[in-house]
Amino acid sequence: MFRPLPALVLSLAASATALSSTHGAHLRRHNAVASRTNTYVPRADSYKLFKEYAGQTFFDDWDYFDGSDPTHGLVNFLTGDDASKLAYVQKDGTAVIGVDTSDNVPVGGKRDSIRITSKDSFKRGLFIADIYSMPHGCSVWPAYWSIGAGKDWPLAGEIDIIEGVNDQTQNQITLHSGPGCLLDKATHALSRILGTQCESKDGDNSGCAFQQEGNSTYGHSFNMQAGGVYAHTLEDEGISVWFFDRSAIPADITAKTPDPASWGTPTAFFPNTQCDILGHFLPQQLIFDITICGDWAGPAYAGSGCPGTCEQAVADPKNFAVAQWKIASVRVYQ
Repeated sequence: MFRPLPALVLSLAASATALSSTHGAHLRRHNAVASRTNTYVPRADSYKLFKEYAGQTFFDDWDYFDGSDPTHGLVNFLTGDDASKLAYVQKDGTAVIGVDTSDNVPVGGKRDSIRITSKDSFKRGLFIADIYSMPHGCSVWPAYWSIGAGKDWPLAGEIDIIEGVNDQTQNQITLHSGPGCLLDKATHALSRILGTQCESKDGDNSGCAFQQEGNSTYGHSFNMQAGGVYAHTLEDEGISVWFFDRSAIPADITAKTPDPASWGTPTAFFPNTQCDILGHFLPQQLIFDITICGDWAGPAYAGSGCPGTCEQAVADPKNFAVAQWKIASVRVYQ
């Protein structure tokens, strides 16, 4: 994909207050949300299973990205037989996507990693990712996201469901679009609004975003509870995201009969009140990746409490022992 993966620097420490994107730092925007009137309204029709990525065939319908990292991370993305040592399915059916932990690389060198993109693109639907654990740690920048095709970034839209850097503890959910798309300040959701301008362009790639509350939504604490489920819908009326930790996954998700109408207020909600959702977010391809340092984790490193420099962290393979996605399944319903 020929686009930089933008990001926002979250509060990695109590004093951290700046957002960062792939093209520079931007002040965090705290938006008033006292008057919240736009709420999620579920669609009338039920969702039916359309596509499942799970078990020993998990990787069959994904393509491996083999270009240089558009976010300037210190990684070599592997493909083919080389990728099998970092992207594989365990005997229990868990899909693993990781970073190389066997080789020493020079300070400032590049470490082997993986980025996969779904072969299929999806105009709309319900997407449910059941994840046991996710990458985290000093210098690590993982993401589960999607991007539209057919136009230059960001005109086909990007949806970031899970993203963060270093030892961050709270997940950030972000949209990136072309001009004319705003997040309505009156939106009702469980997370805190960070920014309302979804348009991303040179000089401001922040996008419109929510930061989740609590420390179980990302990184170490997420993993210590055996992860959980991130579910999101892409429909004409908006983009909605829910997070459920492992102990609170709804029974209808487990039974493969998901009913978002029963899930309550979304974790994040981007309504169509000030954005033509399907006009800005063209059919999306799903992506999992792990990069290192780069345009977000690199600049954020010094303020994250991590030792030394980001370039030094890359050189030591022990730093990436937990830099892995472990995924039970990704299911698409339409």
